[in-house]
Amino acid sequence: MASMEGLIGLMNRIQRACTALGDHGGGGEGANLPTLWESLPTIAVVGGQSSGKSSVLESIVGRDFLPRGSALVRQEIADETDRVTGKTKQISPVPIHLSIYSPNVVNLTLIDLPGLTKVAVEGQPESVVHDIENMVRSYVEKPNCIILAISPANQDIATSDAIKLSKEVDPSGERTFGVLTKLDLMDKGTNALDVLEGRAYRLQYPWVGIVNRSQADINRKVDMIVAREKEREYFENSPDYAHLASKMGSVYLAKLLSQHLEAVIKARIPSITSLINKTIDELESELDTIGKEVAADPGAQLYTILELCRAFDRVFKEHLDGGRSGGDKIYGVFDHKLPAAFRKLPFDRYLSVQNVKKVVSEADGYQPHLIAPEQGYRRLVEAGLAYFKGPAEATVDAVHVVLRDLVRKSIGETEPLRRFPTLQAAIATAANEALERFREDGRSTALRLVDMEAYLTVEFFRKLPQDPDSGSKVGNNTNESNGSGSGSVTVDRYGDGHYRNIASNVSQYIKMVGDQLLHKIPKAVVHCQVREAKRSLLNHFYVHIGKKEASQFGHLLDEDPAMLERRQQCWKRLELYKSARDEIDSVAWTR
Repeated sequence: MASMEGLIGLMNRIQRACTALGDHGGGGEGANLPTLWESLPTIAVVGGQSSGKSSVLESIVGRDFLPRGSALVRQEIADETDRVTGKTKQISPVPIHLSIYSPNVVNLTLIDLPGLTKVAVEGQPESVVHDIENMVRSYVEKPNCIILAISPANQDIATSDAIKLSKEVDPSGERTFGVLTKLDLMDKGTNALDVLEGRAYRLQYPWVGIVNRSQADINRKVDMIVAREKEREYFENSPDYAHLASKMGSVYLAKLLSQHLEAVIKARIPSITSLINKTIDELESELDTIGKEVAADPGAQLYTILELCRAFDRVFKEHLDGGRSGGDKIYGVFDHKLPAAFRKLPFDRYLSVQNVKKVVSEADGYQPHLIAPEQGYRRLVEAGLAYFKGPAEATVDAVHVVLRDLVRKSIGETEPLRRFPTLQAAIATAANEALERFREDGRSTALRLVDMEAYLTVEFFRKLPQDPDSGSKVGNNTNESNGSGSGSVTVDRYGDGHYRNIASNVSQYIKMVGDQLLHKIPKAVVHCQVREAKRSLLNHFYVHIGKKEASQFGHLLDEDPAMLERRQQCWKRLELYKSARDEIDSVAWTR
C-alpha cells in the first residue's frame, strides 16, 4: 500500500478539488448531485469557544496561523472569511483550505469548525447559536468523520459541549478522540486523572492531555518548538501525569491522529474507488441524456432541429402503432363510442306513425300520393340519415382529441427534446395545426358518406317484402248503388297500417345504412386523420423551417435554463470525480 504521507496527501488533494468544484457536503448549489466529500475520511475539530481548540490546532500544526493578530497567514484566513461571509459576523459552511508545509509535522488534514457557543455576540443574528451547532453537526454526523472533541480540564467534563455533541452523533465512541486542554490551569491539589484514565467518561480511544501556550507565551511570541518542549517537560515532571507522559502532548496527538487516519483511509479506499467509478458512469449517462451544448454553426443547428423533429415523430408513431399506449384509445372510439352513439339515436320517435304521417302529408302537398308516397320516402330517409351526422362528427372530434393528447405525450417523452422548450412549443403548434386540417378533412369526408346514402336505389326497396293487406282497412259504412241494397267494402290506403309499413321500410333502409357507416366512418377517420398524422404531421413545419433565416435557428434551440444549469453542475461534478480517480491512480500502490 502507499505510504502514510501518500494516502493522507491523496485525501487532502481530493478534498481541495471538492471545495474548488463546489462539493462540500450536503446543501449548496449541488444539493441534488452526488457528493464525494461525504465519503472521504476527515478529522473535524469540535469544541466550545473557550476550550482551547485554536491552540490545540496550532500546536499540532506547529505554526501560528489562526486569526488572532495581523500576521500574513492569519490575515489571509480572515480576508477569505470576509469574502465568503461578506464582512459580517455570520458563518458559512464553505471550507477554506490552508496548507502548511514543514519538516517538523506529520501529514494531517484537519477541519477547524466554529467554536460552539451559547450566546450571540454583538453583530451576530440571534440564530447564530443554532446555526453554528447545526453546521458543526452536519460535519460530525457523517460516518466518515473522525471527531476530535476538545474539552478544558478546568471545567466539569459533564458540561463539555464537544463531548455532548459527539455522544449524540457517535454514541458508540468509535469515531471520537477526546482531548483535554488547560491541565496546567486546574486548581492546586486537583488533577484530571479520572478523565485521562477513562473513569469519568470512557471513550473507545484513550484521552490525550494537552498543555497549550499561555496568552503570555503568545504575546512573547514563544516559538512552537520551545512550547512543545515545555509541554513535554510538564508531563514528564508532573507527579500526577508522569506515568502517562509518553501518551500525552500535541506531538503524540498528531501522530495518533495521523496513524488512525491512515488506517481509515486504507480501509475506505476500495469503497471510495468503487463509488467514484459508479458515479462517473451515472454522471456521464445523465449528460448523454441532457445532451451536448448546442453548436453555433447554423447548418449544425438545422440538422439538430430536424433530428429532434424526427425523434418526436418516431415516438408519436410508436403511440399509434402500438409500441406505446394511445393507439388503443382510437380503436375504443370506433368499437364502443360510435356504436353506442348510434344506438342512442331517436329513430323510434322519428319513425312513429304520427311523425311518418306528418312527413308524408307534407311531402304530398295538395296532391296525395296514389300508390306509394315516393317524396315522403325520400324526405323520411334524408331527415333520418341526418341523425348519423352527429355521431360521425363526434367520432372525428374524439379521434382528434386522442391525437392531440398523443402529440403532447410524445413531446414529453422525446428525451432529447426536453431541453428545448421553444422548439417543443413550435412542434406542438405545428402538429396541432396539422391535426386541425386533418380533422376538417375527416369531418367533411364522414359527412359526405352520410349524405351519399340519401340517394335511393330501387333495388333495396324491391327486395322488401310487400304486405298487400298492410295498408287496407275495412270501412264501417256501406254505400248503396242504383238503389239496390247490396253494399261494397272500401279500402282506406291512408290508415295507420299503411304508415307503419312505410316506417318499417325506411327503418330497414336506415339500419342498413347505419351498419355500413359503422365501418365506413372509422375508415374515413383513419384515412383522413390517423394515416395523415403518421405520414405528414410536420410537413408544413419542415417547409416553414426551410424558409427561416439561418440566424433564427438558434432561437428554436434556446435551452431550458434549469437544463443549462444542470448540465454545468454535472460537468463540474464529473470533473471532480475524474480528478479524484486520477489522483488515486497516481498514488504508487505497493503490496
